[in-house]
Amino acid sequence: MDPLLAFPAGCQAYRGNILHFLNDPGNAPEPEPDSYEYYPDGLLVVHQGRVLATAPAPELISRLPGGTDIRHWPEGLIMPGFIDTHVHMPQLAVMASYGTQLLDWLETYTFPHEARFCQADWARAEASQFLDLLLCHGTTSALVFCTSHPASVNAVFEGAQSRGMALTAGKVMMDRNAPANLTDTARDSYRDSSDLAKRWHNRGRLRYAITPRFAITSSPEQLQLAGELAQAFPDALIQTHWAENTGEIELTRQLFPERHGYLDVYDHYGLLGQNTVLAHGIHIADEDRQRLAQTGTSIAFCPTSNTFLGSGLFDLGSARAAGVQVGLASDVGGGTSLSMLATMAEAYKVCRLRGQTLTPWLAFYLATLGNARVLQQEDQTGNFRPGNQADFVVLDPLGAPITAMKHRAGQSLQELLFVLMILGDDRAIAATAVAGQLVWQRPEADEQSSPLSLTATGA
Repeated sequence: MDPLLAFPAGCQAYRGNILHFLNDPGNAPEPEPDSYEYYPDGLLVVHQGRVLATAPAPELISRLPGGTDIRHWPEGLIMPGFIDTHVHMPQLAVMASYGTQLLDWLETYTFPHEARFCQADWARAEASQFLDLLLCHGTTSALVFCTSHPASVNAVFEGAQSRGMALTAGKVMMDRNAPANLTDTARDSYRDSSDLAKRWHNRGRLRYAITPRFAITSSPEQLQLAGELAQAFPDALIQTHWAENTGEIELTRQLFPERHGYLDVYDHYGLLGQNTVLAHGIHIADEDRQRLAQTGTSIAFCPTSNTFLGSGLFDLGSARAAGVQVGLASDVGGGTSLSMLATMAEAYKVCRLRGQTLTPWLAFYLATLGNARVLQQEDQTGNFRPGNQADFVVLDPLGAPITAMKHRAGQSLQELLFVLMILGDDRAIAATAVAGQLVWQRPEADEQSSPLSLTATGA
């Protein structure tokens, strides 16, 4: 667009301190040159749900049509909406369940709760609550596990569509080593997944994910058919769990003795590649990282669930050094918060226990553009490039007493980001927008309504 031309009628304008990433900033104290743009008093101009321009406010205000309302957050930090690369819609109620590790946690808490999602009304209510909670935590896009029931998948896609969200989700494929009211068969899972993909994949901003739960709960036939689904829907994503817990790894070895290792199970059935996101990847070797890098397969780093379930400490440094693309994920309900800020804080602690670090530059990159790249949606979300969908979050350093205490004049951008990622939570989210429309705004202290009733879409 000619910089001298006026913006079209009907555009929206949002003013505040604006930050977005153009590339991976690295993990050094100083970010890579030209890896981000920051405007201390910036303006984000949106038209028909997409970004028109982002620049210092004085450069753009004169081009706005007369009467354009400018929503202004003087202390706010406007960033692209957070993206979550691994989260379970049906597991909200099993968050903060006491005292077990992965396999026992599934049997004791997760499987009994997921059985309820065969009921369409229950699934719709839970999906609606889940999506509203994502939005009030500043998350506008996610890669989502449903249950083995098609009703759960339809519910989350219907809810995401009504909110305009970019969501990728899939039916869990699980034909063994799980309760009978949750298992399918290899053929049924193929049919159901294919039907759901035909209905929802690439419908608006929605995409389908082929979703075997993990190797333990899928027979060789089911994994074979999952690979055939990947061929039938080559631009669909693939999501599963991998190398999270030592007991899980040993049981997988027993179930697949003919394979060279856990990763080789997925590799053998054609489930690795640029569209694949493997959650966890804690207990792995250099040869695994090399194979991930060769195939373009990504890992979703899930720090809050890994520490809560006692699974182990992910080696972020080795993964990035090997060229593996890594995303950041909440993994609710093993994870303990839908907040990507809380997830960043736990990731920092995991790195410190590994003798590594995580700069705020890299953390916020991972939660935005980095995660968009993991989900193969960089051409639509993750930053404010003109033409991208205008999904954004407004972070308020004054939103909670502790962050307000830390916020001070003269604070550098790096210091601000670090305070938000270590001390921030849902109170730091002043507003969330999807495709340029404010779908959640933090209620004022004297308002009595629930924040979950404030979605502008009416969902």
